[in-house]
Amino acid sequence: MQQDVNTRFPAPFLSRALKTAAALALAAGLAWSGLPAGAQNLFAPAITVNDQVITRYELEQRARFQAALRVPGDPLETAREELINDRLKLQVLKQAGIELTEEDITAGMEELAGRANLSLNDFLTALQQQGVAPQTLRDFTKVGLGWREYTRARFLSRARPTPEEIDRAMGTAGSGSVQVLLSEFIVPVNDQNAAQVEELVEQVAQLKGYDSFSAAAAQYSAAGSRSDGGRLPWMPLTKLPPQLQEVVLALQPGEISEPLPLQGAVALFQMRGLREVEGAAPRYTAIEYATYFLPGGRTPETLAAAQQVVNSVDTCEDFYGLAQGQDPSVLAVESLPPSEIPSDIALELSKLDPNETSTALTRNNGQTLMVLMLCGRTADLGEGASRETVANALAAQRMTSLVDSYLEQLRADARIDTK
Repeated sequence: MQQDVNTRFPAPFLSRALKTAAALALAAGLAWSGLPAGAQNLFAPAITVNDQVITRYELEQRARFQAALRVPGDPLETAREELINDRLKLQVLKQAGIELTEEDITAGMEELAGRANLSLNDFLTALQQQGVAPQTLRDFTKVGLGWREYTRARFLSRARPTPEEIDRAMGTAGSGSVQVLLSEFIVPVNDQNAAQVEELVEQVAQLKGYDSFSAAAAQYSAAGSRSDGGRLPWMPLTKLPPQLQEVVLALQPGEISEPLPLQGAVALFQMRGLREVEGAAPRYTAIEYATYFLPGGRTPETLAAAQQVVNSVDTCEDFYGLAQGQDPSVLAVESLPPSEIPSDIALELSKLDPNETSTALTRNNGQTLMVLMLCGRTADLGEGASRETVANALAAQRMTSLVDSYLEQLRADARIDTK
């Protein structure tokens, strides 16, 4: 299987949750106790997808795998969705004649184990201790690698940006760099309020004028900018998350973006202004940040506890002392390329200076509050590397959109029967 060495955005089959949580989850020895009640025959069909059977055993195994790696959401629900998608992907791969060698699959398993800082043998042992069979990891890897190869062959040429599009995203299309003036509208979404949020977002997206958008942001937005009607200050385009830069550049003054999904939230952005300024815009190869988690969501008690945390830390180093003796999962300090940072975190970081904090974000379906601190940004001093980073970020965003749309169409056309 040949890799495309000129496109180094993250492999789709390695989800961010698996990359960042595997080591902590496995080290903590987490177990999953959510076996389906009354599932006496684990090899009986649980789901059929175009007459292809998913057994109860496969469903249980994938749920255990999800739980072991702390993939967000209910393990059984996410396992069901992933296995349905996997069956559709396997049917496409068979039609396309894509077959992986054992060497390819083993290399993919080693890559996933490496994300947890473990050898493949140690990774398999840790999974087996939590009831996950080696074949489950193998099946997961096989589908992911094959799907990556297929989607690259089908969509990559359409996803690659032109030099002019890279220039626009970098803010180098003119004699200086580009700054943008935006307003934001961000509302949390969960299983209980999804329908209401969808209706609200659709109504706000149809608003005309700056004042009406700001009024809606002041009333409904959960972002810290709500106190100023959602208005953000002028900022370099390159400070925004790479996946948002392209969206912003497509807006005309006064225009509102399409709803953008964030983790646990939905966002709208209104373009208020765009200007060219003298001098090069800052560009970054990596951004370091700390995330500290508090149970309780956005309750008054948890927000008060978060404020105590904010008051007690001056730098990211201070979080280590704060987290000492607690479960390792309460704290993560990461340094990542901008294109690999989750969209909601990247957006919040764009508003912060080093050692500033935010308590605007949540996880675990709104049940866990995140204290976020920007540790620092690593400047990119090379023009060539900067262009490559922007190009890969644009390609990754477009690939995600193309692949997600294609998979949604496969599901819409499929016969899916849940037992």
